Amino acid sequence: MGRDDHEEQATMDKAAEQTVTTPASTPTEDAHDHHGNTPAAWTAVVILLIAFTLGAIAIVLGPNWVLFWASVALAAVGALIGKVLQLLGFGTSRH
Repeated sequence: MGRDDHEEQATMDKAAEQTVTTPASTPTEDAHDHHGNTPAAWTAVVILLIAFTLGAIAIVLGPNWVLFWASVALAAVGALIGKVLQLLGFGTSRH
């Protein structure tokens, strides 16, 4: 083992000895514990996933520009629906 190997081993040993401690809970963590798991978010994600899938199929199979632009419109509608659902109380509010 060369000098570099000993230095690398010493560095690895020091890293293994260190432990990371985190607080159990903070006030901001409690307010954002859901990570966007709301009906508004899931509805928007599903609609956007369908829109992007249709858009990809439209480009691969042709290109079929009518289907592509319809998928762009569907993506815009999906984003709008997600925002409307959030405003109606099915999402989270910003603090």
